[in-house]
Amino acid sequence: MARETGRKLIAQNRRARHDYHLDETYEAGIVLTGTEVKSLRQGRASLVDGFAHISDGEVWLMNVHIPEYSQGTWTNHSARRSRKLLLHREQISRLIGKTREPGRTLVPLSLYFSEGRAKVEIALARGKREYDKRHDIAEREAKRDIERALRRRR
Repeated sequence: MARETGRKLIAQNRRARHDYHLDETYEAGIVLTGTEVKSLRQGRASLVDGFAHISDGEVWLMNVHIPEYSQGTWTNHSARRSRKLLLHREQISRLIGKTREPGRTLVPLSLYFSEGRAKVEIALARGKREYDKRHDIAEREAKRDIERALRRRR
C-alpha cells in the first residue's frame, strides 16, 4: 500500500479565531487508539469545545469529540476522552510558563493527517472581549467594501 503524502484536513475550529487573539501556534502529534484513527479517516471529529491542558509536564487535549467508529466492537473508544499530545520538551516548558500568565489558554485550531500521521495544531491564545470581536467584524466588512469598490471601478 502506498504511503500517504501531503496534508488532509479533518476538522477545523473556526470559532477559535473569532473568540481568541492567537499568539503562537504549535503542531503536535496526538496519541490515538485504532478505532479513533479509523473514525478520523472517515472525516469525523469536532474541535468546538476543545482545549489543551498541561499537567505533570504533559500536554493533554480535552473535550475534543471523535465519534465512535461505526464498525468498532467492544474495543471502541469513548468519544470525549482525554488524549495526550506529543511535543518537544522545550516547547512544553515554554507553554507551561506562558499559560501561567492570566488570561492565556491553549486552543486547538485544526486536526489533520500529515504524511499519514494524525496531528493537531494548537495555539497559545488570549480571550477577546466583545468590543474586540465587533472591531474585527467591522474591519473585515470595510476591507470587503473596498475590494468591491475597486472591482467595480476596474
